[in-house]
Amino acid sequence: MIRFLGSLFAVLILLALGGAGGLLFVFWKFGSDLPDYQQLANYQPKVVTRIHAADGRLMAEYAKEKRLFVPVDAMPKQLINAFLSAEDQNFYQHPGIDFTGVMRAVLINLRNLGSDRRMVGASTITQQVAKNFLLTNEVSFDRKIKEAILSFRIEHAFTKKQILELYLNEIYLGYGSYGVAAAALNYFDKSLDELTIHEMAYLAALPKAPNNYHPVRKTKAAVARRNWVVDRMVEDKHLTEGDGEAAKRAVLRVANRAQTEFVNATWFTEEVRRQLLEQYGENGLYEGGLSVRTTMSPHLQDLAQKVLRDGLMAYDRRHGWRGPLGRVPPEQNWASTLSAFERPPALLDTWDVAVVLEVGKKSVQIGLSGGVTGRIPFKGLAWARPWKEKQRVGPKVRRAGDVLAVGDIVAVEAMTTESSEGGGAVSGDYHLRQVPDVNGSVVALDPHTGRVKALVGGWNAEASEFNRAVQAMRQPGSAFKPFVYAAALDSGFTPSSLVLDAPFVIDQGAGLGKWKPANYTKKFYGPSTLRLGIEKSRNLMTVRLAQYIGMEAVADAARRFGVVDDMPRILSMSLGAGETTLLRITTGYAMMVNGGKWIAPSLVDRIQDRRGKTVFRHDKRDCPQCLPTAWASQDMPQLPDDRPKVIDPRVAYQVVSMLQGVVERGTGVRIKKVGKPLAGKTGTTNKSFDAWFIGFSPDLAVGVYVGFDSPKTLGRREQGASVAVPIFRDFMAGALETTPSIPFRIPPGVRLVRVDPRSGVPAPPGARKYILEAFLPGTEPTNKRQVLDGSQGGSTTASGDTPQSGTGGLY
Repeated sequence: MIRFLGSLFAVLILLALGGAGGLLFVFWKFGSDLPDYQQLANYQPKVVTRIHAADGRLMAEYAKEKRLFVPVDAMPKQLINAFLSAEDQNFYQHPGIDFTGVMRAVLINLRNLGSDRRMVGASTITQQVAKNFLLTNEVSFDRKIKEAILSFRIEHAFTKKQILELYLNEIYLGYGSYGVAAAALNYFDKSLDELTIHEMAYLAALPKAPNNYHPVRKTKAAVARRNWVVDRMVEDKHLTEGDGEAAKRAVLRVANRAQTEFVNATWFTEEVRRQLLEQYGENGLYEGGLSVRTTMSPHLQDLAQKVLRDGLMAYDRRHGWRGPLGRVPPEQNWASTLSAFERPPALLDTWDVAVVLEVGKKSVQIGLSGGVTGRIPFKGLAWARPWKEKQRVGPKVRRAGDVLAVGDIVAVEAMTTESSEGGGAVSGDYHLRQVPDVNGSVVALDPHTGRVKALVGGWNAEASEFNRAVQAMRQPGSAFKPFVYAAALDSGFTPSSLVLDAPFVIDQGAGLGKWKPANYTKKFYGPSTLRLGIEKSRNLMTVRLAQYIGMEAVADAARRFGVVDDMPRILSMSLGAGETTLLRITTGYAMMVNGGKWIAPSLVDRIQDRRGKTVFRHDKRDCPQCLPTAWASQDMPQLPDDRPKVIDPRVAYQVVSMLQGVVERGTGVRIKKVGKPLAGKTGTTNKSFDAWFIGFSPDLAVGVYVGFDSPKTLGRREQGASVAVPIFRDFMAGALETTPSIPFRIPPGVRLVRVDPRSGVPAPPGARKYILEAFLPGTEPTNKRQVLDGSQGGSTTASGDTPQSGTGGLY
């Protein structure tokens, strides 16, 4: 007997050793080439990046998979319990494989042999993580062994909480939903914390086979599976029997996800996307789950787009009709031809495409999609004089046939009371429309912070992605002059200093001929004040001034204000021959009105990562006093002003005051009707290729640019005052409509003196015509004047109202 027991023990030892050896062999064979499970420690699910406006409204979403990541600590406890009851009852007890569950599954499956019941599995949540993240969906014995080995390793390396977080954010639950947060939205249009018990149980019923439990197509199976999960939750003591019965009685209803409302700001959004792509790369943008709060004001963005389009259309109508979009041959059916006609992407959403059916003397009958007919009255097409080369127009339209013919395919827009142009609208009446050949851009920003409030890069982003606000390098023309005058004032000149407005000729060198700049009017005005020079945009005065102070000073001002980085030191640059973008020059103007402080334009206020950690802030100043969550009568936090100084704030105000004169009496006088303190400068380049107006109120800087993408003249009489000024005026009228009238802020150390607006000399007592001119102490004007004629040709310093010259250049 003892011998038998000894033999049996020996056999058992050998079997144990053999089993251990076999197990080691299996681990060696299948575990040697397994994926590195440690990569799960750095796993970042592909999460949607969202871009929001300054008021929090959604602008855009970027993602490869519409997944929402939610930390497990932020998930409802009962949701987790539902998944544990349904998928892994012993999750917190097993080491990766639930041996008890395996044995139970084996017994159940043996009992069900020969029946039509589905085989029961025993995969743990850890095994599902191993399969979903590291393996394939191949059904094989080899994969199950690898899955088991990886599960042991994962359990050893990660906490149960980490494994749950991976699982619940990765699992596919049907309806295009990756993770429980996306599923809650797609099935029930709810966030996780809004789900009811029966909805949580339904989501927990889906991991095995979402399509088998479709809530609409397979409602009966879906409810049965949900109720099974509820029973498991009751069995596991996560629910009382009463709560469980109530959950099972609940009707399973799917709520279509509410249509997400996006702010329509394509130009702004695309520029933000481009910057994010450059900063974080493609994976960071499309998979990183960033939350981006931009600086954009939806109201100002919409306003900027509207006034730019209105301004471009107004210019385009002045320069005539370029013809129809296409033709319908007489033998073809107009309705079928129109339905097959490809709509040009540049047409606005409010425009329709129509076919001319009949042409009368004073009106045109048109056909639209769907067989609808309408009419273009004479007032809707009277503008359409024939276009001619160099933006000229033909004779005045006298009858509808001068413009349109039967079969023409044209763009039209329904008349409204606001757009009827000379009378109330009649139902079925339309305007003849034409996509402008010209284009432009508008930028609006906060001059104190650099936060870009609005950015519009063209007529229609659907037709062209070229953003003329940030990508178009153009000559600003006279819009550059304020930086020349700022450099002169910083060198000691005053707004009342006199500069000769007379012919100016300079030899450009061998073979280059002579340069002869001229004023826009082709006239000369003699000795004039700096103020008058900028108000009336005098080229000859500006060139003389630049020659005197030196182009090095002008180039330095352009660099300090961020307009042009390395300007060539040639005199033509003082008239705006150096190229820049609308955003850069508008930011430069903003530094004038903010008191001469440096700002960097920014489209983004803050960026947070997927866990809510702030990874970027435009305003990097610390403010511990800003953190309290409640008001307790504490003092208002005082933030330090760490903006670098660009120019003396007193000099900056002198330029602002002079630019206010441009609006009050100069080339921007059309803006005066807004009725608020405004300042700015027009700009027109040679042969009227480009038109600008850059200006500001005390708290808003705005830039407008208009020109052709392939540079050519805007027309003989077109300039900044006729093309860009109306756009600026209309924008400011809308932007400041509800704001109080705030005067420009005067810094300490400025002396305001009553002077004659034309001569700059002190105004006598009782004078009716005078302005308050800004002077630095000690530079106030006297009746004894000197005039700079620039004949000395050098670069020297100037002091007060009497610039010095060693060559007799003053008289």
